[in-house]
Amino acid sequence: LQRDAKGQYLFDLLCHHLNLLEKDYFGIRFVDPDKQRHWLEFTKSVVKQMRAQPPFTMCFRVKFYPTDPAALKEEITRYLVFLQIKRDLYHGRLLCKTSDAALLAAYILQAEIGDYDPGKHPEGYSSKFQFFPKHSEKLERKIAEIHKSELSGQTPATSELNFLRKAQTLETYGVDPHPCKDVSGNAAFLAFTPFGFVVLQGNKRVHFIKWNEVTKMKFEGKTFYLYVSQKEEKKIVLTYFAPTPEACKHLWKCGIENQAFYKLEKSSQVRTVSSSNLFFKGSRFRYSGRVAKEVMESSAKIKREPPEIHRAGLVPSRSCPSITHGPRLSSVPRTRRRAVHISIMEGLESLRDSAHSTPVRSASHGDAFAGPGRSGRADSSERVAVIADESYSPADSVLPTPVAEHSLELMLLSRQANGAPCSIEEEKESEAGTPAAEAEGELRALCPGTAGLGPAQAQQVNKFLLSVLRLLLVTVGLLFVLLLLLIVLTESDLDTAFFRDIRQTPEFEQFHYQYFCPLRRWFACKLRAVVNLLIDT
Repeated sequence: LQRDAKGQYLFDLLCHHLNLLEKDYFGIRFVDPDKQRHWLEFTKSVVKQMRAQPPFTMCFRVKFYPTDPAALKEEITRYLVFLQIKRDLYHGRLLCKTSDAALLAAYILQAEIGDYDPGKHPEGYSSKFQFFPKHSEKLERKIAEIHKSELSGQTPATSELNFLRKAQTLETYGVDPHPCKDVSGNAAFLAFTPFGFVVLQGNKRVHFIKWNEVTKMKFEGKTFYLYVSQKEEKKIVLTYFAPTPEACKHLWKCGIENQAFYKLEKSSQVRTVSSSNLFFKGSRFRYSGRVAKEVMESSAKIKREPPEIHRAGLVPSRSCPSITHGPRLSSVPRTRRRAVHISIMEGLESLRDSAHSTPVRSASHGDAFAGPGRSGRADSSERVAVIADESYSPADSVLPTPVAEHSLELMLLSRQANGAPCSIEEEKESEAGTPAAEAEGELRALCPGTAGLGPAQAQQVNKFLLSVLRLLLVTVGLLFVLLLLLIVLTESDLDTAFFRDIRQTPEFEQFHYQYFCPLRRWFACKLRAVVNLLIDT
């Protein structure tokens, strides 16, 4: 890779290798040495975006989930999206009730090992595969039962298509979670889906905001703001706090890109977005790709022989361990399993708005498109959907992409074997010793009045004090500049009534003869000395 090669060059090279034409749904993700996720920007140099030393480790991922994955034009595209959603299922990002989980896993079995064969598949064969972070024997029997009796004769392509159709109907389809905290200090996961902005908190989806209701997104330090305009001219601002400023900026950029991709009609409507204001320098960012409507129109024009697909089969995969043989996580002690625990729902329920949540109406993403058999679904705009029996805790929210070529694979395998938790809590504990955390602790020490407050309140107080300090510095700076400008104008030859009156005052004459003239002579002397020194040398 040339040093000045842009991200677009690398991405095109990869898509050519995969024989992929519907490439706008995908991207390249990497993790920097600080374990912060990034999407490779195609308009910038690859080397300049990397803070690590080569060789660089990156991962090919679905960046924009298709609104209807079954409607994709080519089988190779559907297969790659299938791999991504299968990975989401394993890492706990895609939650579903028990019957749906068994059906999805059976589709994966059918796609990867074909029809059930008693000679090749002994009793309990489905337990050899890891589809979810946690299995139960009852679920495994249900998976095998569906695979044996209902899916016989389906080709891999048909099973993958049925898998996509089922996954598309789930509440957490397309969720790429960003760990945050709300203004009350409660943990939450923010996500951008094909249908809008989603907040997952505890075991509920507390907010669902359609893209046409999102008017603005910005960030300041660790704070992320989402401006919402709903019906009846109701305007609301949602505020969340990311773990680090870098994580908040990544969240903001993901939001800008997703809104542009799914909301706009043409890429020519994309505008540069800035997060700056009077007291924060901010960042400028512009989405550089095509939008969803243009991608669909371009896909409809594809006319070629379907490319050959080389499916992974039973080859072990680092990014999707569901097709590897090994010990089930059910053998791990219960206390160690909680961090990677996926809770299979017995059914979606509807609850009233949570008391600790901002009262924004929640709507099901099923209202945004008309799918088969979903036209009679009740409107859920006034409800909060329960997505799991326990807290939504995707296992790979911290490290979705390997930092080095082999280190993460070995780390994950050893953590699973030892039953060690892989959760966002570890990142919080590790942050306690970082320079950022130490600086935050010093700031709290300077403001002892905030010691008794919670982390969110203390952060708000510190932010207010910093804003006041910035305002004070800006005011003093402006006054100093105005004073210098006034002195220059009064000492100039500018002859106006205003300046004549000033020059005739006793105070100005005293300043002129006692301070300004000696200072001018001193500067002139020093300037002549410097000039003579330069001439001599």
